Amino acid sequence: MAPQKLAGKVALVTGGGQGVGLGIAQALAAAGAALVITGRDVAKLEAAARDLSPLGTAGVAICAGDVRRRADAEAAVKVALDRFGRLDVLVNNAQSSKPGTLLEDIDDETIALTLESGLLGTIRHMQAAFPHLKERGGSIINLGSREGIYGGAGFGIYAATKEGVRGVSRVAAREWGRYGIRVNVICPAALSPVAIQYLADHLEQAEMYRKEIALGRFGDPQADIGPVAVFLASDDSRYVTGQTLNADGGQVML
Repeated sequence: MAPQKLAGKVALVTGGGQGVGLGIAQALAAAGAALVITGRDVAKLEAAARDLSPLGTAGVAICAGDVRRRADAEAAVKVALDRFGRLDVLVNNAQSSKPGTLLEDIDDETIALTLESGLLGTIRHMQAAFPHLKERGGSIINLGSREGIYGGAGFGIYAATKEGVRGVSRVAAREWGRYGIRVNVICPAALSPVAIQYLADHLEQAEMYRKEIALGRFGDPQADIGPVAVFLASDDSRYVTGQTLNADGGQVML
């Protein structure tokens, strides 16, 4: 990954205080981007900002909020504009869910939580960012999942949400391409805190997942997923839009 590839760019990463979001933020920071990271836990955001600052970033701002609220999406974009004067990259990573429940047992609370934080949160942040990205073009990176592509048992509403994210990403790529806005999806297989806990609670399923990965290991959020986000955020991918990149070690092959 070339150093300072993103110098002069400003990126907003939702859920950037931990897991895959933090790994992506770390990679973007090392490539020279200024960052706004959002999340509900201020302590985690502050700790992440301290971790990001020495990596080469042009600056880090935090914005506490809930991606399920439109006002918080608009506030996060405003922080980027007020602090850095522009917005070039939006990474929609934040997602709440309760995996491991069969379809017939999913309750309305879980449906609302998953859809509001994932699909609707992604759409609201895209809408909030659009007026500013259209000024000079930019990159939107949304997070999908192999569970949506495969239809993993126990992931009913999560799978539906992530496939919804992929669908709206393709629509946005069609509609917003005229403004130089590229919209792509990363489907990662990485050891975020949520993934680690789920795998620890489902050891048999964890081993099955590992065996499905051609490279034989789960990814690291910073070292394995982060560089894919840097590619999609940079001019190296200037002719790539509407695509899904499975950064999963060969788990999904289409």
